[in-house]
Amino acid sequence: QVQVIESGGGLVQAGGSLRLSCAASGRTFSTHDVAWFRQALGKEREFVAAIRWSGGSTIYTESVKGRFTISRNNAKNTVTLQLTNVKPEDTAVYYCAARRQTMAAVGNGLSYDSWGQGIQVTVSS
Repeated sequence: QVQVIESGGGLVQAGGSLRLSCAASGRTFSTHDVAWFRQALGKEREFVAAIRWSGGSTIYTESVKGRFTISRNNAKNTVTLQLTNVKPEDTAVYYCAARRQTMAAVGNGLSYDSWGQGIQVTVSS
């Protein structure tokens, strides 16, 4: 089982950019799908973006399409979420999650067995 840890969060002004990184341990990372979820204060956790184990397929929730980009480097065991044109509603704790290949929908949080501790992203207006 891989372990993941997030980095790169912080405070950014609306319209700005931020890069989140997810570093993974474990030799099987290249066979794992990786996703980002977020949870705003007082709200339920929501799916943000995912990238398949091969890197050939990326999926985004509608609200971040065209603004966020997910990518991965299996040689370095890292996944990056690039946030651009951020909005105050992007403020949340962002979580990186990983799972072995499965047919379950990428937005199904229950299908992920490795989670990071989360990192705060705050967008000021």
